[in-house]
Amino acid sequence: MAVELIVPEVGESITEVQIGQWMKKEGEGVSKDDPIVEIETDKVTLELPAPASGTITKLLLEQGAEAKVGDVIGYMEEGDVAVGSGGDEKPVADAVKEEPKLEEKKTESVEAKDEASPSPVGVSKQIPGRQDPRVMPAAQRLLDLYGIQAADVEASGPGGRLLKEDVERHVAWKRPMQGGGNGPAQMVSTSAPTPAPTLMPATEKREVSVEPGREEELVPMTPMRRRIAERLVQAQQTAALLTTFNEIDMTNVMAIRSQYKDAFLKKYETKLGFMSFFVKACVDALKQYPAINAEIVGTDILYKNYCDIGIAVGGGKGLVVPIIRNAERLSFAEIEQTITDYGVAARDNKIKLEDLTGGTFTITNGGVYGSMMSTPIINPPQSGVLGMHNIVRRPVAVGKPGQETVEVRPMMYIALTYDHRIVDGREAVSFLIRIKETLEEPARMLMEI
Repeated sequence: MAVELIVPEVGESITEVQIGQWMKKEGEGVSKDDPIVEIETDKVTLELPAPASGTITKLLLEQGAEAKVGDVIGYMEEGDVAVGSGGDEKPVADAVKEEPKLEEKKTESVEAKDEASPSPVGVSKQIPGRQDPRVMPAAQRLLDLYGIQAADVEASGPGGRLLKEDVERHVAWKRPMQGGGNGPAQMVSTSAPTPAPTLMPATEKREVSVEPGREEELVPMTPMRRRIAERLVQAQQTAALLTTFNEIDMTNVMAIRSQYKDAFLKKYETKLGFMSFFVKACVDALKQYPAINAEIVGTDILYKNYCDIGIAVGGGKGLVVPIIRNAERLSFAEIEQTITDYGVAARDNKIKLEDLTGGTFTITNGGVYGSMMSTPIINPPQSGVLGMHNIVRRPVAVGKPGQETVEVRPMMYIALTYDHRIVDGREAVSFLIRIKETLEEPARMLMEI
């Protein structure tokens, strides 16, 4: 029996994907749940498993091609699979008939899909007498928060879907008619829409040099790399970014780590690193300076009474920022285990979409690559990001004023980039000083002083 290979739903706001590497070829046998192809989105890379055991009969799209959720990208013939000589999987039947008239079937499938009812990915919101777009769940939450009707917002998603980004853009174009009150203010239009950020000015596609010794290769960005670029440009264009610096004497943290790392590994089966100390220190500082843990929503400030800390890690397809949920409730061991799990998942391109969603503050560690100093960029809509750097042993003055001695200490520069629209310079500097104090004297985190 012929089975269609269909692009699955990968997230409420994702409608298009890019075909990654095909791990199976036409005529090759597969077992149920074997990975067939990588599906790349702007956030994660997923593997499409075989829906049944059988043989791949036709692959419709090549690597790098664009596809929509629900599209048919290939066919397979269902049947039992046995392992033959040489370890190759082959169908038990002597021959598998190739799917007849594949192109005709694909056309019929697309036509039938067009006539079918709307996809359940979106939720239809109708107002009597008005035709509203289909509203994505995340967009509906913002509509409810601000008391906005879906029909008043211009939808940019495929098929007229209203996305969260559409609502955020709509709110950004409005301002309060009146102040006061505890709820969201009524909105009124004050200006024309601003164009969305672009990666670079629109230009014609340049020709590639094939001159011997000066060859060039033009490779399209992956969806994840495009998304990373768009987010970074968005942060630069929409936020008032400023960076402040400080330095930390890591002597005491390194001493604690050295003293307890073997016992920690034996008990929890995970290594004790520096990141758990920084997560704990950030949680402590965010409690004292909540504006750095907040975000701007239109003309309001949304304060969050929890700490979802994003940890920037390098994945197989690019930088990803998985989230440590409710970090304020976790122990050192739970933080280290979560970071380890995310690192393995990112390396193997198996990180889940829900692991990347949300976040109230981000920590990025350029020190593992040898960075001495940097100015990290915030991850919108967050208001702050902490940059860690490499630890360098250098001479510093130690002791009370007038009684200093010069000692060689392990020192680290840290940087806080913050959104100056919501965070004042005094808060940002004080935040870094608090982190410096708690890491130079870790007992402060326990005593909360």
